[in-house]
Amino acid sequence: MRGMRATQLPRGIMTRRLSSSTRSHTEDSIFLRPDEDPVWLDEPTKTEKIGDGALKKDGLLECKDGTAEGQNPQEEVFLRKVYTLVIELHCWAALFITSQILGYWIFFVVDGNGPLSSIYKALQVIDFYLGFILPCHPIFGTDSVVMRDVVNTTEHNWIVHGTAGIGVAICVVMIIHLVCKWNYGSGLWSSGTVSRDIGDRRQSVSRQPSFTLSEWTDAQEDLIDLDPVPQTPVFDIGADTRTEGDAATLTVTPVGLQERRGSNVSLTLDMCTPGCTEPYGYGAQLSPRDQSAQEYLRQGTHVLTPAMLHTRAMDDQSLQAEFYETPMNFVDPKEYNYPGLVRKNRYKTILPNTHSRVILKSQDEDDFLFTYINANYLKGYGGEERAYIATQGPTVNTVGDLWRMVWQERTPIIVMITNLEEKNEKCAEYWPEDTVTHEGIEITVVKVTQEDDYSLRVFTLKCGEEERTLRQYWYTSWPDQKTPDKAPPLLELVQEVERAREEALPSSGPIIVHCSAGIGRTGCFIATSILCKQLRTEGVVDILRTTCQLRLDRGGMIQTCEQYQFVHHVLSLYEKQLSQTAEE
Repeated sequence: MRGMRATQLPRGIMTRRLSSSTRSHTEDSIFLRPDEDPVWLDEPTKTEKIGDGALKKDGLLECKDGTAEGQNPQEEVFLRKVYTLVIELHCWAALFITSQILGYWIFFVVDGNGPLSSIYKALQVIDFYLGFILPCHPIFGTDSVVMRDVVNTTEHNWIVHGTAGIGVAICVVMIIHLVCKWNYGSGLWSSGTVSRDIGDRRQSVSRQPSFTLSEWTDAQEDLIDLDPVPQTPVFDIGADTRTEGDAATLTVTPVGLQERRGSNVSLTLDMCTPGCTEPYGYGAQLSPRDQSAQEYLRQGTHVLTPAMLHTRAMDDQSLQAEFYETPMNFVDPKEYNYPGLVRKNRYKTILPNTHSRVILKSQDEDDFLFTYINANYLKGYGGEERAYIATQGPTVNTVGDLWRMVWQERTPIIVMITNLEEKNEKCAEYWPEDTVTHEGIEITVVKVTQEDDYSLRVFTLKCGEEERTLRQYWYTSWPDQKTPDKAPPLLELVQEVERAREEALPSSGPIIVHCSAGIGRTGCFIATSILCKQLRTEGVVDILRTTCQLRLDRGGMIQTCEQYQFVHHVLSLYEKQLSQTAEE
């Protein structure tokens, strides 16, 4: 492989630790309650210390958006509307007066007056007309001769009539625009809203896509020449619309608007590891796992041909609508009401779906804590059962559980897509420098290979008389608060993992993939792997169907809208590579 260096590590030799300087918040983006403002998990908690222990409540001394605490949301919306309409009314009035002055100035210039005197006469005419509307004395005075010239003109009456017509048109358009602005929150040509109902607002701190196809073409040795693509249009991130798709390829079950919105407001990640500095969530709302949401996930599909895929990848508005409409299918923490379970979960609101969770074997089957691990089996391409296991980044309390699962499931490959620390701990270092024993399993590092964007560790696992080989791919090029800037490294990793899977023993079990919570970056990798196989085999992809299937098995897979768009971009690029290869 290009740029790869292999190093044999005898016992006792320390391996070099990889840098954890790059970090990602995309995995840990939070979906908020409708009445909350975006807050990163590494920001101060609801109370901050001032001085020697005095507490400052957020919002008491300073309120976001300038709103006093306790103000009625409806009153706030009303005041914003009034303020906006007053500003716009002044703008329209200025446009109207300017058009009339310009029109009459042209009239007097054509009539033989000088430019400066024409301006003064035009202002006198406007002064005269405004005297009928506003009860005030004329500013520039009125001249009966000037008004007689305007009224009795025959040679240049088309200018007077045109000026009047423009004024009437401006007034009509102004009235229609202001009415639309008041009733619907948007004007005739604007897609943004004046102020959305506070109780109906859905916000996400997932960023606008930080990647572009042009950025991916920097490394010419990695990519083929791509056809020019149109500039990605800019849309309102909050637009609550859904582009109609082809009836033959798009099949979804109708879901109520409130149910759809409720599906994405739940992801407040709450750290549960001892001594963690990240704040607890502000009352996470879990997505509904009712019949309609389950039916949507079972039936949602949108098959994309290559041409449709390329077009869809550039249609941010449609992808946003599709993402926000798809239920997250998170688990209600009440389903796991077991004492001591908090020590087993990195985030208390990210829990394994019960029907597909991995159950660790134990002599005492009634000991729930000993059999529990925050991990789920996921189907692969073509409905392959238990092709993958998605799990959280292990904590110091669950490192032994991870190795028990690796041995129990006969896992040949682990894919790790997170740094050990990203401001806070995202994953415990569960592998040894040389050799360590966990739960009776001896883990030994045999080889470390470093490539540009990921490292490969080869382990030998020994339990009793049985010995196995395990490969760990540690992907480190997922930047802070973004999706990857370049797609080729991720595609290379997907293909390398597929080759390693084919070389593994037939008796090998599922591939384990984890990041920090085990849903965002993990979901992107698994979805990309499945969809690449579908594109090679069938010539089409169904990203919506794959996302729905992943979320049926583990809630929240492909966590943010930006990640959902990124998967489309990666598949679009991969299809172009396949087409170029076929032509050659």
